[in-house]
Amino acid sequence: MSDPLWITEQDVVEVISLPEAIPALEAGLALEAAGSARNMEKTHQIWGGHHTLHAIGAVVEGAHVVGTKTWAHTAGGATPLVTLWNSDTGKLEAIIEAFALGQMRTGGISGVATGCMAKADADDLAIIGTGKQSMTQVVAVNAVRPLKRIRVFSPTAENRRAFLARLEKLFPTATLVEAASVEEAVKDAPIITLVTRARTPVLTASMIARGAHLNAVGAITPEREEFTQDVFDRISVIAVDMVESVKSLSAEFRKRFGDGDWSQVRPLSELVAAKAERPKDADITLFKAMGMGLSDLALGIEILKRVRAKGLGRAMPHPKPAQPRLTQS
Repeated sequence: MSDPLWITEQDVVEVISLPEAIPALEAGLALEAAGSARNMEKTHQIWGGHHTLHAIGAVVEGAHVVGTKTWAHTAGGATPLVTLWNSDTGKLEAIIEAFALGQMRTGGISGVATGCMAKADADDLAIIGTGKQSMTQVVAVNAVRPLKRIRVFSPTAENRRAFLARLEKLFPTATLVEAASVEEAVKDAPIITLVTRARTPVLTASMIARGAHLNAVGAITPEREEFTQDVFDRISVIAVDMVESVKSLSAEFRKRFGDGDWSQVRPLSELVAAKAERPKDADITLFKAMGMGLSDLALGIEILKRVRAKGLGRAMPHPKPAQPRLTQS
């Protein structure tokens, strides 16, 4: 058996790009739909008012791998790590530095959803929020719906303009629009992505054009909300990355469905397995992502395969059990 590997951020970005992450995520979702991959329920703890400790994971029997991603999100930053074990032997396979991996899986899963749920000819995106996850959201949507127009809004003009300057380098032929409000940004947009840390909803149903697809990916803890409850009244199809996490951690969904009927809320893996397309008469379609272990493991498995093929990573010795010392020296 190969030695376990420590895989750095530079190893990750050398072996895989964001567009390449999308089929890897689809492969993981297909395993989930087939019953050979299962998520661990997401858990988190808060301290200091706004710092959060997260743990997610999955069993991917179809790839003989189990693993977790853990990280502490603080005002000083975060150092996420993905740990992979062989599901047959329990041996450590790899530890992967997971900042770039996490950005690719968060953006990539929106790409998967947009490919299933947005109109086939949609080429105009409104991105609300310009933080660390926003650029990968735009690139992932573009991978499945090539964009001719990108509208940008965030509350701080300086941030909007800096983001637009970065977009201009990546999308030199697209029309780029700086919007002065959420309403202006989303007007008649066929694709909308919310990637904010809002605690008060910023998007209402009246702002959204008929036929739009909405990715809501910023509100991943219970104190956050990005859209108002009346949006649900117009939704034709709802997909989420992980139903259990949405039930426990999404304020938007808990307010809407509570202890009632959640049958309208479908896992994205179901749409992927069915090769679903947007219903022709759909009003709004919604994808809600909370972050799930299967996404991280699907990318981790693909990254480990590519790293081994290229001879990258740093080999580590397998941990060897030691008996505890039972007396003081």
